[in-house]
Amino acid sequence: MNLSERKRALDCAKRAAMAAGKLMLKNFRLPKKINEQSRHDIKLELDVRCQKLIEITLHKSFPKVAFLGEEGCSGDEGAKYRWVVDPIDGTVNFTYEIPHSCVSIALQKKVAYAKSKTQSRDAAYETLVGVVHDPFCRETWTAIRGQPAFLNGKEIRTSQRARLEEAIVSIGFGKSETCVGATLVYFPKLMGRVRKVRIMGAAALGMVYVASGRFDAYVEGNIRLWDIAAGGLILECAGGEFWHQAIAGEHAYRIIANNGLLRCSLERIGKIWS
Repeated sequence: MNLSERKRALDCAKRAAMAAGKLMLKNFRLPKKINEQSRHDIKLELDVRCQKLIEITLHKSFPKVAFLGEEGCSGDEGAKYRWVVDPIDGTVNFTYEIPHSCVSIALQKKVAYAKSKTQSRDAAYETLVGVVHDPFCRETWTAIRGQPAFLNGKEIRTSQRARLEEAIVSIGFGKSETCVGATLVYFPKLMGRVRKVRIMGAAALGMVYVASGRFDAYVEGNIRLWDIAAGGLILECAGGEFWHQAIAGEHAYRIIANNGLLRCSLERIGKIWS
């Protein structure tokens, strides 16, 4: 894909994200139909509807591109190009009528082949285009690889805070008991070193808040690809660092998303995974 085609993909992803955002707003105060729930997570019928709307919108303009979403996949997951979508990131917030959730859409291209059977298949892909849309604040973050990152059309950059004592760090606890337990050990150590810790419940927004300089870092020990693919690119294009490492589990990662100045300090505190 050349730059012109990437811009067309970005425009299409923005349309899809905003369409899903409108559907979220329309249903925000209405009763929610729960398809599935666990101790730390909820899946709504609206998740499925939003993903279907996104998929239809993207497929009209890019019928040959595969689709990998939190609510299911279509096409060849190992295709040359694929959309990676979280239709509602922060579903628990949304269910409880907390207006902090978003739509996340990324376009990825296969650039290599996994070096071994144990290596994550995602390692062969890089993100070309990213969109994160918050319908509640009417904020849309966008990026094309190699270009600046934008918030509502205005270029953004990460903070320049290099000392943990001055930093606001957002953290996610993950959904597995193992990750929650490990993060609970990490949490008080982090609290003692930074200015503030925030637990907001929407990873994609946490990452683009770092890209915008609102937060200085976002850390989580077990998170899925569709939560981070778009936000990771936006962060990098804003001058930050998107460190991520595949772990056991389908499309699962540990991440330290930061302004490019804090990862070593955050790692010295300890691990947010066992």
